[in-house]
Amino acid sequence: MKRKPASGTFRNTERSKQKFLSAVEKILKTKGYAGLKVNYIAQLAGVDKKMIYNYFGSLDGLIDEYIATQDFWSNIAADMAHTPINDGGKEFSKEIFLSQYDYLSKNKELQKVLLWRLSEERKSLRKLTDEQEESGERLFSQITDPHFGEHAEKFRAVSAVLVAGIYYLNMYAEHNGSVFSGIDLKTDDGRNAVKEAVTFLIDKTYDGLTADSQSNTTIEKTI
Repeated sequence: MKRKPASGTFRNTERSKQKFLSAVEKILKTKGYAGLKVNYIAQLAGVDKKMIYNYFGSLDGLIDEYIATQDFWSNIAADMAHTPINDGGKEFSKEIFLSQYDYLSKNKELQKVLLWRLSEERKSLRKLTDEQEESGERLFSQITDPHFGEHAEKFRAVSAVLVAGIYYLNMYAEHNGSVFSGIDLKTDDGRNAVKEAVTFLIDKTYDGLTADSQSNTTIEKTI
């Protein structure tokens, strides 16, 4: 049976789009974000540069789509959100932070995107930040805020410190050396020590803030 021409056209379009996305990835690996120019991307992809505008609308549109394929929150955190929650999100929080730590360690291109975001103002990078905030807000408002109540902002602050540490330690190990605070971040022992610290901090945060909430509730009932 003959395939419909539209089906073949769709496959060709998807292949061409993937070539552009692969070209962006190769450039980030070899030249960094400064090398992301329309002509060079098209040359490396072997596809007419006009197709960048046809498929993605602009260079920023192409970069937006590439970033979306790499970002942890877009690709993993959303799936994890379907995990049943019955402990105020403690185990879920451990899973998501530890997964983020491992994911970023393996994804050198995402590391470069994050470094790029710190050094240059760009719409596509602003969009990444906004989307990450939206994903985080959904997780906070649906899972941890109801559990911590008046202490919800404290847990958000702890989460901010953990995410920042995860970002920094991974990028430090990749670009500035492997030893930080006497821990070799490129060894299994070193990385496991960091992951154990993340678990410890989440446990202590949940224990401390939950105890505070229960204490305040008891006081209110007594009064």
